[in-house]
Amino acid sequence: MTALTKPTLVIGGTGKTGSRVLERLEKLGVPTRNGSRSADPPFDWEDPDTWPGALEGARSAYITYYPDLAMPGAVEAVTALSKAALESGVRRLVLLSGRGEEEAQRAERALRESGADWTIVRCSWFSQNFDEGFFADQIAEGELLVPATSVPEPFVDVEDIADVVTLSLTEDGHVGQIYELTGRRMLTFEEAVGEIAAATGREIRYVPGSIDEFAAEALEAGQPADVVEFLRYLFGEVLDGRNANLTDGVQRALGREPRDFSDYVREAAASGAWNTAGRVA
Repeated sequence: MTALTKPTLVIGGTGKTGSRVLERLEKLGVPTRNGSRSADPPFDWEDPDTWPGALEGARSAYITYYPDLAMPGAVEAVTALSKAALESGVRRLVLLSGRGEEEAQRAERALRESGADWTIVRCSWFSQNFDEGFFADQIAEGELLVPATSVPEPFVDVEDIADVVTLSLTEDGHVGQIYELTGRRMLTFEEAVGEIAAATGREIRYVPGSIDEFAAEALEAGQPADVVEFLRYLFGEVLDGRNANLTDGVQRALGREPRDFSDYVREAAASGAWNTAGRVA
């Protein structure tokens, strides 16, 4: 295969960022390969024997670690995957990372020291967690219980993340760059819920519960235990003000301002993301 026909491996191609990156690459005419357990060939973080088959013949890879780089074992996994990629001839690697997470920064360091042509896309809390993730059902039901303080967060739109990742995978000039991405402004969780309520025309309450209450409710709602532990970590440690600042990562990568949280809310509300009708309890 030539460089133009070799696929780009998108690990986590069914996730929030991965699915959007796949869509963008396909629109550009770039051959793609979905790196998931259900794909052919499959990719499974817990089964390294699947990695060579997923990497074989690829020209580049987008790396997302489930559930998050902050989880124990992530550093070792990223280190091993980077080695496997280079052994397969895949030098161009783009890593999704998180702001203010010590374990994530160790994984970043492992990639930087791997010898790969790397780019790191380090992100704040996703706006889309409100309608595609942890909080969607609660908001649809009219009450969001989270153990968040009054510390604001610069929520970043996943559409911006996907644009930066796609550019980093397909164009020159991004090797060795760390793009730290935030939204355009700071919002507390209470303010974010208020904007969603205004856009939907519904009463949606913000309830600042304890971490234990939140974890119990998340488990009852069917969230996997490892995801709940990750959320405990986020709310217990990372949302302490360390990320309460804006960055210019979107502007540096894309040459434009980030999408505003209000843009995300307006589009999600128009799509019916928080409608209660048709939701399964």
